[in-house]
Amino acid sequence: MGNCCRSPAAVAREDVKSSFSGNDHGRRDSNAGKKAPVTVLTGVPKENIEEKYLVDRELGRGEFGVTYLCIERQTRELLACKSISKRKLRTAVDIEDVRREVAIMKHLPKNSSIVSLKEACEDDNAVHLVMELCEGGELFDRIVARGHYTERAAAAVTRTIVEVVQLCHKHGVIHRDLKPENFLFANKKENSPLKAIDFGLSIFFKPGEKFSEIVGSPYYMAPEVLKRNYGPEIDIWSAGVILYILLCGVPPFWAESEQGVAQAILRGLIDFKRDPWPNISESAKSLVRQMLEPDPKLRLTAKQVLEHPWLQNAKKAPNVPLGDVVKSRLKQFSMMNRFKRKALRVIADFLSTEEVEDIKEMFRKMDTDNDGIVSIEDLKSGLRNFGSQLAESEVQMLIEAVDANGKGTLDYGEFVAVSLHLQRMANDEHLRKAFSYFDKDGNNYIDPDELRDALMEDGAEDCTDVANDIFLEVDTDKDGRISYDEFVAMMKTGTDWRKASRHYSRGRFNSLSMKLMKDGSLNLG
Repeated sequence: MGNCCRSPAAVAREDVKSSFSGNDHGRRDSNAGKKAPVTVLTGVPKENIEEKYLVDRELGRGEFGVTYLCIERQTRELLACKSISKRKLRTAVDIEDVRREVAIMKHLPKNSSIVSLKEACEDDNAVHLVMELCEGGELFDRIVARGHYTERAAAAVTRTIVEVVQLCHKHGVIHRDLKPENFLFANKKENSPLKAIDFGLSIFFKPGEKFSEIVGSPYYMAPEVLKRNYGPEIDIWSAGVILYILLCGVPPFWAESEQGVAQAILRGLIDFKRDPWPNISESAKSLVRQMLEPDPKLRLTAKQVLEHPWLQNAKKAPNVPLGDVVKSRLKQFSMMNRFKRKALRVIADFLSTEEVEDIKEMFRKMDTDNDGIVSIEDLKSGLRNFGSQLAESEVQMLIEAVDANGKGTLDYGEFVAVSLHLQRMANDEHLRKAFSYFDKDGNNYIDPDELRDALMEDGAEDCTDVANDIFLEVDTDKDGRISYDEFVAMMKTGTDWRKASRHYSRGRFNSLSMKLMKDGSLNLG
């Protein structure tokens, strides 16, 4: 449900406007004058968040939520407020996701390694999660800024991550989206606690229970998630991927496309030859292997990971710097994600309610008997009439992604999900607008200075070298500039799939799963 608790540069202004009411802080509110949306949090009275808190500037943005810096009026405590706009909660599944996120944060015991929820409230426009503020920045950014990064430091980070996993599993929760972006430092001190911040994809489980929904982020996804039959063991796999990246600066399973990343995960071949692996202790490598064990039954549990000699003897782990190559890789990885996140944020700003109005109109036209549902055949013929270029098989996969119980019809919420997905697949307008945002001089290319300036807008220190590295990777024809096609290719490679709508991811993952079935990848291993 989006990153939260990013660090503020300054204390909130006393004179902050009290116009904030959850509608993306001053952006247009399409619900004005319409019937009040559904109540999301049961048993919580509706209240104006401004009465209790001063709400200031945006700190971060995710699929559904925008996080703001806020101050409790009575105590002057600095906090973070994640506001989830109700107009983005278009289906029962979306609403259930928010309820579950709140329930899980309330259910997990107070712990120094998990961001604490102060309260959850809602008004007519949004659900607000008020939580502790983490001012110390993201995990990778801290590592990159640290001059002396060692195996010992990687062990300390890994211990915290696996302790969070152990706590979740002990209390019947699978996190399902462990990745470096979801761990922030509480403050800027060298010994600051590291905290898990995002439970938007987490789920309650009972022993032996299996799940089939493909969720998460591709680099960190366990093979059994792709096979649609998984339990809590997937969190250990994701933590193992983070450990591999901590030690060498790149993910263990990498390819230029979504399908390629998935196939690499299913093959499960781990490279321990690239620099600096020859200089890393055998004990560290053995832990990585056991966390990235393809068979979940043989994979270590959180307790076993914490008992592993490498973590038990973390203080004795080599304190030799892992080298500049690891730092530069981590920095590039971190910046590339920042570049993409920025582009996705620009795209999210262009996703207007006008688009949803167009979809409503399309639904009305397809729903010929006005019964509030459209049949699959209505949808197919309607798409043909609206000039969709999608192949029959792609439409079918898309329908299967939302028509979960196979009833053969779509209600309005499901139809919106399909339509938004189709719009983004068939229409590059959003990517064009994002490209234009970076192409400041309007010459139809992003040059190195424009990329560097865009990365530095977010408060990063001078990042010329990293911008150059990213530039070299994205500029595939090596003409010294990034064309629109190269920008689109970067946005569509399997590095960061957190799109503006969770349905988009669900649809993509479902489609990916079908492709893997067809090409036989799911039979690997």
